[in-house]
Amino acid sequence: MLDAVIITVSVTALLLAAWCGYAAYRDSPTKDWHFAGMAVVTLATLVQLVISVAQLAHGDRPDQGMAVFLAYLIGAVCTIPAAAFMSLAERTRWGSAIVAAGGVIVAVLELRLHEIWGGGHG
Repeated sequence: MLDAVIITVSVTALLLAAWCGYAAYRDSPTKDWHFAGMAVVTLATLVQLVISVAQLAHGDRPDQGMAVFLAYLIGAVCTIPAAAFMSLAERTRWGSAIVAAGGVIVAVLELRLHEIWGGGHG
């Protein structure tokens, strides 16, 4: 898998987490511009999904198994939209905290995807 894609998704997810974490610290719910940030991270994960499927179609395979890789990949794509829906239901500072946690979760999933693909050793 391309390291640049993993780094891009991880950095955007961590920036979103910091931004929404700061909003939660300030006792502020998620605003429209937070949802724009969530859209950027979701778009980045969708680009990663397309690139990964193209590499799998080309014949490349993850070192630690296809099922595990696909599960982490789908989890990374679904995390921020799920956090966005939960933050809509919780229109307090905790909605911002939910999105911040979602950004951290995506960054951790990206690290794990890198390891599963085979970039974690050597």
